[in-house]
Amino acid sequence: QVQLVESGGGLVQAGGSLRLSCLASGTAFTVLRMAWYRQAPRKRDLVAVISANGATNYADSVKGRFTISRDNDKKTVYLQMNDLEPDDTATYYCNAGLIFDSDYYEGTYDYWGQGTQVTVSS
Repeated sequence: QVQLVESGGGLVQAGGSLRLSCLASGTAFTVLRMAWYRQAPRKRDLVAVISANGATNYADSVKGRFTISRDNDKKTVYLQMNDLEPDDTATYYCNAGLIFDSDYYEGTYDYWGQGTQVTVSS
């Protein structure tokens, strides 16, 4: 069974930093795309994505402030968030696309973490 376990959210003042982590727990699979989304009321937006080979892409609103990275051996993705702004306040969700080692499971499977709250005070 695969689970995405997030950590690192919290309350921080504007201008501060936080680092989110997301571990893909389980066995017998390979993680491909990993990403962070954030949930504002009625909308979930992509924040940053990193491919299996390390290529990254960011939402315009976080470019230059956030950095996504991954440790493939640990099956973990990170989101370093610097110079945080009140508009960054949201629930952040980890997302991963993965394939299973067993031929019984074909194709790519999509998983979500439970969400971690980030609150930035002004």
